[in-house]
Amino acid sequence: MDRIDSCLIALRRILRATEIYGRELAQAAGLTAVQFRVLQVVSERADCTAKDISRQMGISQATVTSLVDKLVGQGMVSRQKSDTDRRQTHIVMTGQGRDAVAAAPDALQQQFARRFEALSDWEQSMLVASLERVAAMLGAEALDASPVLDLGDIARPATRS
Repeated sequence: MDRIDSCLIALRRILRATEIYGRELAQAAGLTAVQFRVLQVVSERADCTAKDISRQMGISQATVTSLVDKLVGQGMVSRQKSDTDRRQTHIVMTGQGRDAVAAAPDALQQQFARRFEALSDWEQSMLVASLERVAAMLGAEALDASPVLDLGDIARPATRS
């Protein structure tokens, strides 16, 4: 097997791992990986706004709004006007949202983060540089992406430069 095949097989394994995790998450919690990450962000914060989620996940506020709309529709979160600033709306977990977080399998990106943090500094740097190079080779360096391992729609069409 040549190096090109080895690289393509490794990429395919990464894609399959995210696909399998997405199915497990959908079955356990009824959510996509990106929706689940929004739910995690909301559960980690006492006061959470769409802007907070947008900043933490590195996605647009429009994308967050779409994701939160879906979570509201599923009864996972609710929107509440701020008591101190009527211009702000807080995203708040519901009991159903807390149950979904508790029932969900360990997020794939969390598994990755634990293993990545165990690597030495030079290995981390090498991996980041290599993955950025692969993204550039695939023409994907300009795509909107959050730090969530998912194959699903993030409510924004992909564009290539």
